[in-house]
Amino acid sequence: MTAQTATRKKRRIGWGQIFVNVALILLVLAWTIPTIGLLVSSFRTRFDIQTSGWWTVFPHREWTTVLEFQPGAEVDRDGIMTFEGASGTFEAFRAGMTSPDGDKRIIWIGNKRIGRVVVQEQQWTRGNHDFTTQNYQEVLGGRTYTLQQPDGSTVTVQGTNFVGAFLNSLIVTVPATVIPILIAAFAAYGFAWMKFPGRKVLFIMVVAMLVVPLQIALVPILKDYVTLNLNGTFLGVWLAHTGFGLPLATYLLFNYISTIPRDILESAFIDGASHFTIFTRLILPLSVPALASFAIFQFLWVWNDYLIALIFIGSKPDVQVLTQRIAEMVGSRGNDWHLLTAGAFVSMVLPLIVFFSLQRFFVRGLMAGSVKG
Repeated sequence: MTAQTATRKKRRIGWGQIFVNVALILLVLAWTIPTIGLLVSSFRTRFDIQTSGWWTVFPHREWTTVLEFQPGAEVDRDGIMTFEGASGTFEAFRAGMTSPDGDKRIIWIGNKRIGRVVVQEQQWTRGNHDFTTQNYQEVLGGRTYTLQQPDGSTVTVQGTNFVGAFLNSLIVTVPATVIPILIAAFAAYGFAWMKFPGRKVLFIMVVAMLVVPLQIALVPILKDYVTLNLNGTFLGVWLAHTGFGLPLATYLLFNYISTIPRDILESAFIDGASHFTIFTRLILPLSVPALASFAIFQFLWVWNDYLIALIFIGSKPDVQVLTQRIAEMVGSRGNDWHLLTAGAFVSMVLPLIVFFSLQRFFVRGLMAGSVKG
């Protein structure tokens, strides 16, 4: 390979790295900016959300009134008028006109007879920092609040109690994450290291369950739940999420457990360890990356689930989960963006904590079984 060829290859690699980095930065911004906007909006007042965008909390340029006057009787309101160097009709000034130098905006406010002209200039402002925790108090407290409007009047509103729904989501999500992980870990160990008739056929059936759509199983399961009196209970939701999550969990953990060196297990067998001892003392500690990786997927899936909770739990207020309560609030208080943003961010807090707590295992878990050595 000549020096010129090596230089070209390095240049191609350099441009490829730049392209990947730029694409990743754009992707991160595309996901992060809406989250930042949601967080900022959740701390803004109702009036600020309705009158300005969330980005106005940062320093920016905005039109500021610098002059305001009422045209005299000599101004021909039906013809061409000139203010601050800009000429136009009443309709043009009513819509807003820009001065010839582009630094000013002239707007006619009111009717032709007693209207006034407002001259505005773009000036830098430090941003609107009128933050409040009132939105979270209304969402989490569920009490009645009296709010003062910008015009001085007061209005009484009823808060939305998210505490009960948050606890219900926690009650549903934690067992629905732990149970399938434990069952799938036992199954993956059996498929990977235990010899029994029909092992390959059973494993193929488990993998085939990954392609079964969730929706086709809802009605039959619901009929069985009604017969067994499990409909509307947390146990029914735990069993449903366990059944739907087991195929992926078993496949993911099998790929990881099967790559554990055989010498470790053979040494344990020689020392007299049973399968259960090997599983609890060796397999589980060594499989933490895969377990944490699936825990993230399962936790986020169950926490954000709405369909299964709606079908198997129902709409009773005392058993509603967070997604049901947010959907209910969207239907009843769709114009209260200050409450919707606060409620949405409340639902995001725990999944973010779980993800950032387990992210160091995430990549290792996703790579489970991809490399053998």
